Amino acid sequence: MKYLLLTSWLLFASFAAHGVIETYQFDTDLQRARYHHFIEELRCPKCQNQNLSGSDSAISQDLRRQIHRMIMDDKSDIEITQYMVARYGDFILYRPQFNAATAVLWLAPLGLLLLGILIWWRMAAMRARPKLTVEQTLSPAEAQRLKQLLSDDETVGKDGDDK
Repeated sequence: MKYLLLTSWLLFASFAAHGVIETYQFDTDLQRARYHHFIEELRCPKCQNQNLSGSDSAISQDLRRQIHRMIMDDKSDIEITQYMVARYGDFILYRPQFNAATAVLWLAPLGLLLLGILIWWRMAAMRARPKLTVEQTLSPAEAQRLKQLLSDDETVGKDGDDK
């Protein structure tokens, strides 16, 4: 029994040894910082809403390797970004560049904010407007006629008879 437990434990422990930990060598700390910036800011094409640093997919591993290679080849940040966008489209960027195709993404929050302010302003203006009474909306002749009808109604109620 003891050997069976030991064998099982060693078998399960060996599975953890198969996990791949990527380690890339950099010449400077600036290169390391650029690499980490890119893998945090670029989205995994397969995982949809996960950055390259948090994804274990094969394509993310390839992209991390490509980014490392481009940084070591002294490619600029603009060149690396353009390469990734040319290959995978604007989707790969968490913050896509402003152009005709992405204008809705950038302008929709501003439009919704302006719409909310407009609705709030209209509602506040409606509340602040003084409430009109019936007498204020009637012409003088109509107001006189209303007073007469009301006074007639009061006299009917007091006398108990209808005129």
